[in-house]
Order: sequence, then structure tokens, then C-alpha cells
Amino acid sequence: MTSQFIPVEPFDYVVFGGTGDLAERKLIPALYHRACDSQIIGGSRIVGAARAEMSNDEFREFARKALQEHIKEIDLNPDQVNAFLDRLYYVSVDAKSEKGWDALKQLLGDEPRVRAFYLAVGPSIFGDIAARLGEHGLIREDSRLVIEKPIGHDLASAHELNMAIGRHFREEQVFRIDHYLGKETVQNLMALRFANALYEPLWNSSHIDHVQITVAETLGLEGRAGYYDKSGAIRDMVQNHMMQLLCLVAMEPPAAIEADPVRDEKLKVLRALKRINASNVSDLTVRGQYSAGASDGSAVSGYLDELGNGNSDTETFVAIKAEVENWRWAGVPFYLRTGKRLAQRVSEIVIQFKPVPHNVFNSDAGRPIANRLVLRLQPGEAVSQMIMIKDPGPGGMRLREVALDMSFSEHFEVRSPDAYERLLLDVVRGYQTLFMRRDEVEAAWEWVDPIISAWQETEQRCKKYTSGTWGPTAAIALIERDGRTWHEEEQFD
Repeated sequence: MTSQFIPVEPFDYVVFGGTGDLAERKLIPALYHRACDSQIIGGSRIVGAARAEMSNDEFREFARKALQEHIKEIDLNPDQVNAFLDRLYYVSVDAKSEKGWDALKQLLGDEPRVRAFYLAVGPSIFGDIAARLGEHGLIREDSRLVIEKPIGHDLASAHELNMAIGRHFREEQVFRIDHYLGKETVQNLMALRFANALYEPLWNSSHIDHVQITVAETLGLEGRAGYYDKSGAIRDMVQNHMMQLLCLVAMEPPAAIEADPVRDEKLKVLRALKRINASNVSDLTVRGQYSAGASDGSAVSGYLDELGNGNSDTETFVAIKAEVENWRWAGVPFYLRTGKRLAQRVSEIVIQFKPVPHNVFNSDAGRPIANRLVLRLQPGEAVSQMIMIKDPGPGGMRLREVALDMSFSEHFEVRSPDAYERLLLDVVRGYQTLFMRRDEVEAAWEWVDPIISAWQETEQRCKKYTSGTWGPTAAIALIERDGRTWHEEEQFD
């Protein structure tokens, strides 16, 4: 398969937490695919770093099993697998001590090349690792640091974390990754808006009735109980993924599709969001927590049973009616919802246009349905424009809604790359457009923190919903009292 990207110069990619779940499921498979597409060339090395004692051969065997588990057999070419594994090295290091840092420095050597440090570890040691890298002279002009969410659990902790990293890395060296921004459909949102004369003139309150953003999961805790019960859905999904999607929908056209112009416009959206506090939180938000039910045809336990704590009021579902208070979006609600143990696994953005101003057809033709643009992030990335046509055949005029569909997997005869594949190599290239800037992260917390505080102040407890449904009935009321409804078609079955 021919890649759309040009190869990069030889580099070193050091993955802290190299034996962890993220490395196994996402990072190692993504780097393998990039190698197969000739994006990793020459003497480039991938270095796993973790506390466990392990030899290079043992790490390579760990990686081999990760590839066999998480990559389709048809994509596992033995020669390519072996060539990829030959690039892998391992160093045992400890963020809290001097263990392994000199060995890492010796392995990396002095050759001038990009060094990317990926922190696939808990955020509590981000600052420790950054400090160790600085103390041991491992940070150079061409070094990069990649960090995953959660970036703090509130504004104060996010600011503290950013300060700790900033003592050793310049802002242009820091890549705050949100894998949603690497998805093809998210990229196509910008292409649809800014590369077509059709949409941008209509992308405003004069033509758009409302916007829906849904990130729904059918899974429960899946071994993340310790983390999840301290974060909840609003910290786990809303503050990062959903805020980024909202920003890309609502932002003004940037001067160029480059890092700072794009992130400047996203920041303006975050700062224009209507504040939610104790005076309006009960009208604009819904908290939910799943109880026992059925998922994918099997009986499943409720959140409290999975957690083993009958007193937790942590939300597993959130619905929010947000508003962007600026000229373009005045009066257009943005309905956000995310949750676990919902009816389907789907992530989508729905742009609901306003209806035609006057219906010229008689009652026998049926009522025109307002147009929708649906961008599906998963499962199966696709874009659908819903339009009205005449139902084919004789017998007079009958209106019918149809979809102008574009499924990426069907339209393009290539494997659809995982989001991490694009983002990992963008780090090496120094392309920051798809990564969050420090002020973006903190601005998102500035909007989310008052919501959490308002829930506590007003004692807004979670409403129960049965696993396998679309959440609490209050979430349905949230949108339907405005005369609208959630987009829940069976096209995602």
C-alpha cells in the first residue's frame, strides 16, 4: 500500500510505560503499520522503558505478541514483523530514582536525530520523568515530549502539571495527544468546511438549527475502576475529546491549517462557551449512572456492582446543552452526550440544518425533513449528507429522505489508518496542528470545573439508567423540551 506521507529521517522513539496496556494495544501496532508503509526508515529505533527488568529479546517477544493480538493476520508479513522487531530495544528505568537513566543516555548516544519521548504512564509521574530527562542531559533542541490524558483532574492540577513539564521542555516541544483528532472523519470535518464552497456559507446560525455530538460506549469499567471512579464521564470524555470536537465544529476559519492558527481559533470557541453554574446546571446538564441490564445480548452488572462500592455517585453518563456565545453561533445549541453501557458503540457529529422556510408540496407528498450532515467517527468512519428527493416511480410526487454516503473503507481501497499512526509520526515531524496547546487544555478546565462544582453545590445526583439503553430519561427531556430529538438511527447496527 502506498502511503500518503513521506518518510521521516531516522529518529528514536522512547515509550515510557513500554510494557503497558496502551503500548501493547495502540502504540506498538501503530508503529508497525508505519514501518510497513515505509515511514520508518534507516536506523530509527523504538525504545521501551519501564520499571520491569527485561532484556531486548524479551521486549521484542512482548511486542511480537502485541502484534499478533491486535493486528489482522493478513497484515502480519513475517519479514516485515522481524524487520520491525529488530528496531526495538528496552531499558529498565525508574522515574523516582536514578535507576536506568545513564543506560538510556548511553543507548541514545550523541547522534543528531529527533528524540521523541512518549509518556504512556500515569500523569502523577509526568513531571518526574521530565525532570530526569533534563537532569541527565537527554533533552535537546530536536527532542519532543508526548503526554496522554488525563492532563490534570481540574484547572489547578492541569496548571501545575503544565508548569512541571514547562520547566524542562519548551511549549513547541510538548505534544498533548488526543487520538480523536487523528481520526479521518475529524480531519474531513475541516476539509468539508474549508475546501468546499457548499458548506462554509451555511455554517452559521442562519442555516443550522443545532449540533449534536455523541460518544457512546457499550463497555463498562473494563478494569479501569480505580481511575474511572475518581474522574467520571465529564473528566474522562467531556473535558478533552468532546471539547475538541466541539471546537472543530464551531471554530472560525483559521488563516492556515497550521498549528497555532488552528489552535488560536479553537481557544476562541472555548472562551466563548456560555458558563454553566449553580443557577442553570440543573436545566443544562444531566448526570447518569448505569444499573444492571443487557449489553450486546448478554446480561451485565450495574456500575456499583462492578465497582464494589455501593456509595459511589460517580457519573457514567453526561448530557450537556452548551452554547457558543458569538456572532456565528448565537442561539444554536450544542447537545453533548457521552456514556458507558449505552445501546450502541458510536461516535458521531450531527449538523442539523433548519427546515425549508415554506413547504410548496401538497400533503400527499409528505413533509420535507430538514437536512442533516452526519459525520461518523466510529464504528466505520463515514460522512452522510441526508437530503430530500422524489421517491422513484409513477403515482405523483412523494418525498423521501436519502443519504449521500461516503464510507472511507468502501470508497478508498486502502486500509484506514488508526489515529495513533498519524499522530505518532506527526510528533517526529514536529507537526502540532492535531495536538492541544497548554492554554486550550486549561481553558477547557475553566469551563468544566464550574459544572462539577455546581453539581456538588446543588447536590445534583446521578440518575439511574438501565445498561443497554441510551441513558437517563432526563437526557431525552433535555433535548426534547426544545422540540428536538437525539439522532439514534439503526444505521450503526
